[in-house]
Amino acid sequence: MKKFSGVTVWMLAAGPWLAAIDVANAQGYPNKPIRFITPYAPGGSTSVMARMIGQHLTERWGQNVIVDNRPGGNTIIGTETVARSAPDGYTILLVTSTHSILSSLTRTPYDPVRDFAPVATIGVSPQVLVLNMAVQANTVQEVIALAKARPGQLNFASSGAGGPTHLSGELFNLITGVKTQHIPYKGAGPAMIDLIGGQVQMFFSVPVNIVNHVKGGKLKAVAVTGANRVPALPNMPTFSEAGLPTFDVKTWNAVMAPAGTPKPILDKLSAEIGVMLTLPAIKERLDALGTTTMISTPEQFGAMLKSEIALYLKVIKSANIRID
Repeated sequence: MKKFSGVTVWMLAAGPWLAAIDVANAQGYPNKPIRFITPYAPGGSTSVMARMIGQHLTERWGQNVIVDNRPGGNTIIGTETVARSAPDGYTILLVTSTHSILSSLTRTPYDPVRDFAPVATIGVSPQVLVLNMAVQANTVQEVIALAKARPGQLNFASSGAGGPTHLSGELFNLITGVKTQHIPYKGAGPAMIDLIGGQVQMFFSVPVNIVNHVKGGKLKAVAVTGANRVPALPNMPTFSEAGLPTFDVKTWNAVMAPAGTPKPILDKLSAEIGVMLTLPAIKERLDALGTTTMISTPEQFGAMLKSEIALYLKVIKSANIRID
């Protein structure tokens, strides 16, 4: 016969009672303002998304949702603030793909899975491989052939070392067996300037940043990740159509809460965000940011996060990337 301590026996007996308290708290949630932290500076697409969600929740629930920009430390400062907050649903966090990458690159004061509770995904953006006009390649297979013929001579830009655009290039190297050189920039804007100018030859970008340059004849769009072509560039194939189905990177945005937040509260938040993402006006605003809505349960988001962490850890180890 197994022996249980007094504490364990109390916890077993109290389990249904504690669950009932969680449900009751969720039914009354929220009864005070919610702080919605984004670990990025004001003005970017993440701020737009946070304010969009905040406004919707405020209108639906009658409690203010206050967007709090906490940039710094490559998102670590704002993210740690949420990890250390009370798990009561009154502090939530906007995260991006960076959340699935950073802890594999450098030491963080939190665990990206253990210290957080998934709430819901918001949207996803594919990645487009774009080339300088002088590059003698027009298809994925031609890029691979050129890179193999000139190992180490093709450069790919990124919007920052260790970010999604950097890891996209390294994953491309890993899957295709080519060697292209990474050139980091401080943001997509400077990277795009040098790509157009010919200082670098390749860049992986979200569609919204490159469509006008491609239509204007300043860049060549080779292929896009994901299952669907970009409506604004209907002649550009997907990587799967181009013969590289295993290359399927994406950037995404989502909401998390501190670990230990009661499940009924997580479910209530997730369901309301899901309702918001079905609204035509919200879809239109996300489309303008180059983002497709992605509705998920907390469980689905949690599974996706673990899968993304495993993928990027493999790439980081293969390319021996560190940002310490």
